[in-house]
Amino acid sequence: MPLNLIDQYCEKHTTPPSALLAELLRETHLKTLAPQMASGHLQGALLRFLSRMIQPTTVLEIGSFTGYATLCLLEGLAPKGTIHTIEVNQELGYLIKKYIDRAGATDQIQLHIGDAKKIIPTLDATYDLVFIDAGKMHYPQYYDLIIDRVNPGGYILADNVLWDGKVIRKEKDRDSEILDYFNKKIHQDPRVENILLPIRDGLMLARKLG
Repeated sequence: MPLNLIDQYCEKHTTPPSALLAELLRETHLKTLAPQMASGHLQGALLRFLSRMIQPTTVLEIGSFTGYATLCLLEGLAPKGTIHTIEVNQELGYLIKKYIDRAGATDQIQLHIGDAKKIIPTLDATYDLVFIDAGKMHYPQYYDLIIDRVNPGGYILADNVLWDGKVIRKEKDRDSEILDYFNKKIHQDPRVENILLPIRDGLMLARKLG
């Protein structure tokens, strides 16, 4: 059976998103050039489940886009917990802020606009959960910036790590080369245990040991 039909079947048999998330996804499709960058129904549900299981006190999201994944992660946040979310595209700031406000989460979600590589070192926090979903060329750098700031037992998620299957090709483009390196880097890091899930475009899940 074609993969897209499997995806459709999985979505059909997954709890639907909230009305607010559905509205955000509609507006993302209306107002952005690459709406497929949003996590969407199936992956968003997984993020929501993981967040609820982990119940993180501190979350770092690298790559907000329009904030769909942010709101999914919010659903499992511990009382008085905080999400730091970083988005490089300042033109998306108004949309992210709009839905943070609609979710009543202005005290829980702190939006940072700019280069994550510069912003992360300025944040005075350690994290129970980190979600990486930004420029693929910088995934190894993001990992190096956050690994020592993830609490023991904390989790790192990285999206799009299969890159449309290109990571297994003999001849790779630059993005797939870097993502292949990133996947190997995590798999070989003795500080974490990991599983690579073939969900959507690949989701790496790593747990910090300690």
